[in-house]
Amino acid sequence: MVDYLIVGLGLAGISFCEVLERNKKSFKVISDDSQTSSVVAGGLYNPVTLKRFTLAWNAKEQLDLAIPFYSELEKKLNIQLDYKIPILRRFASINEQNLWFEASDKPNLGLFVAPKILTNHNPNIEAPYGYGEVMHTGRIDTAVLLLHYGKYLRDKDVLLRETFDFKALTLKDGFVEYGGIKAKNIVFATGFGIKNNPYFNYLPLNGTKGELLTIKAPALKEERVIKSSVFIIPLGSDMYRVGATYKWKDKSNTPTEECKQELLQKLNTFLKCPYEVVDHVAGIRPTVSDRKPLVGRHPEHENMYLLNGLGSRGVMIAPMASMQLYALIENKEAIVPEMDLCRFTKKHFRN
Repeated sequence: MVDYLIVGLGLAGISFCEVLERNKKSFKVISDDSQTSSVVAGGLYNPVTLKRFTLAWNAKEQLDLAIPFYSELEKKLNIQLDYKIPILRRFASINEQNLWFEASDKPNLGLFVAPKILTNHNPNIEAPYGYGEVMHTGRIDTAVLLLHYGKYLRDKDVLLRETFDFKALTLKDGFVEYGGIKAKNIVFATGFGIKNNPYFNYLPLNGTKGELLTIKAPALKEERVIKSSVFIIPLGSDMYRVGATYKWKDKSNTPTEECKQELLQKLNTFLKCPYEVVDHVAGIRPTVSDRKPLVGRHPEHENMYLLNGLGSRGVMIAPMASMQLYALIENKEAIVPEMDLCRFTKKHFRN
C-alpha cells in the first residue's frame, strides 16, 4: 500500500509529489494530459497586480517558499527552470506614473515596486511615459518542468498515463483502491478537470480560458518582460511569448482566430518592429469565484483531498498550497482559511 494516490500532474500535482518525496512518503500518480493550463502558462512569478498596482494575495509568503522550491527542483532534475527577469509595467499616462509612486510608498508593496520611472531606450517599443519596474520577479519554464518531472516519475515507475476512471475507485475503511493500487489517501489535482469529478464538482471553480502566442521578432532585442495591454515575455533566440486573453464562456483547449486577432491588435499598439507568429496555444485556468485556491479534505470522505484553483498564479501558489495540504493531512494543521475549500461547503455541498 502506498501513502498517496495523486490524480493530475500539472503544477499542483508536481508540487505535491515533491513535498511527498521530501518527506519520504510513497505515492503513485495518474495523469492523462487532458488539462493544458500548466503547459501553456506564461510561467511568470510576479507579486504585484499590474492593473491596479496592488500586492497579490499572500505574495511575499508564496515567493519565500516558491523560489527555494524551484531551486531544489533544478538541482534534482539537473535542468534550468527559474529565469530571473525584471517585469516592466509600461505606463499609458502621467496619472499611471503618479499611481506607481503612490504604490512604491506602501510598506509591503515597496519591497517589489521600484520607486522610479525608467525611460524607454528600445526604438521598437513605443513607451513615451516610460516604465515602472517590479523587482524579485522571473519566469518558471513550466513546459520543461512538466516534461522532465513526468520522465522522472516514469523512471521511478510511479506514473500511470491514463484517464482516471471514477467508477473504478473504491473507498474503503482507512484507504482507497483503484486498479490494483491501494493508497491511504487520494489527492485530486486536475485543474479544470474537476468538472468531471463527482466528489468535488460542487465547488465553484469556473475556469477561465487563456490563449498565448509565440512570436519571432529578431529586431526587438528585449531581455525584460514588458507588461502593457498584453505581456511580452522573452524566451531567447528572438522568440517571445505574448498573452494572455481571459475568456469565461469558451471552455475548450482549442486556440481561436478571434483571440489571436485580439492579442495582435493589442500588441500592435506599442510594438513597432516586424514579427512572425510561430505558435498559438490555449488552456483553461482553474479559477475560483473569490480568486483563491481550493485546498482541503472532502466534507464526507476522510482520506480524500483536493489541490486545485491555482488560477493564473500557479507557479507562485503551488508550493505553498502543497505544503499546506501536506501539513493538514499528516499533522492535522489548519489550512489558511482563505484557501480552505470548506469555505464553500455550507453553501454548495449537497450529500
